[in-house]
Amino acid sequence: MSRPTPLRGVHETLGATLTDFAGWLMPLRYGSESTEHNAVRQAAGLFDLSHMGEIFVTGPQAGEALDYALVGYISAVEPGRARYTMIVDAEGHVLDDLIVYRLAPDEFMVVANASNYPRVAAELTDRAKSFDATVDDRSEEYALIAVQGPRAQAILGELTDADLDGLKYYAGLPATVAGREALVARTGYTGEDGFELFVPAADAEPLWAALTKAGEPYGLIPAGLSARDTLRLEAGMPLYGNELSAEHTPFDAGLGRVVRFDKPGDFVGRAALEPLKDVPPTRRLVGLIATGRRVPRHGYPVVVTGGGDVVGEVTSGAPSQSLGRPIAMAYVDNGLSTGLAVDIRGSHEAVDVVELPFYRRKK
Repeated sequence: MSRPTPLRGVHETLGATLTDFAGWLMPLRYGSESTEHNAVRQAAGLFDLSHMGEIFVTGPQAGEALDYALVGYISAVEPGRARYTMIVDAEGHVLDDLIVYRLAPDEFMVVANASNYPRVAAELTDRAKSFDATVDDRSEEYALIAVQGPRAQAILGELTDADLDGLKYYAGLPATVAGREALVARTGYTGEDGFELFVPAADAEPLWAALTKAGEPYGLIPAGLSARDTLRLEAGMPLYGNELSAEHTPFDAGLGRVVRFDKPGDFVGRAALEPLKDVPPTRRLVGLIATGRRVPRHGYPVVVTGGGDVVGEVTSGAPSQSLGRPIAMAYVDNGLSTGLAVDIRGSHEAVDVVELPFYRRKK
């Protein structure tokens, strides 16, 4: 049975279509997916992300423990900043992609994907055994609400005295928002400016209500998982289970930059990943733009036009509101960039290969 978030009652009142996602009962949409998508691009959207996991690592050697456990150089992150990173197995395959926030010199919060955070917590606990550090999964205690879009700062500014102008991308600070204590982070998964607010679960409903009221003059509307998926796809952001999985290394996904071989000491997966850093992967992750109207979907084969030889596979696909054409991400044999199509139920639909992302916001 799907687990509800602290905002289930709000979603039901709003008439959301609810669906199971990674074992959670989540809002898929509240009305029109395209309306929600475009609101985030043009004004702002309000998201319930309370299915994500929050795992705290604390202690004198917390930074060193995370350096060993993850591929990133986490001990070099300054307090108040955050870093995108990954946890891999001994063979270098991705177990999850993460954001790590350094809250204080000896305190870090690891945010993991909903389907993976129990495993991430277990792996971190095991990998931290040799360090003076404690791992504590506090996911049940938190709700996570995101405000994303070009008017996100103006909306949040109505409810807090925090210095949002001074808050850089991938940074966070404790703040009072609508009278509630929150960690306000300038992070997101939409390709737009925005904020993610980590609050005690009991504060989720009043904070959602306050944000909704403050956002009304700015065009804020609630947005569900469908819009979040098309937004992140346009922004070229990977989704675990699609572009990232236990079958891929960070280098396969074009994210080798997050693997920090320059940090001191060993880390899990280093021996497997180091030989790969200068070797092109067999298949690389690319963007595809359909020349017709049919949408390439997850799992569809990428083929050579005419011959039909399979040379790749679509990992994510959807109609793009911003481009007005179907788009997809796919793993394709390295070196191929022209003459490709996607096999959509037996019909070969031509595609153009492009570099990611499909969409970049205007600064």
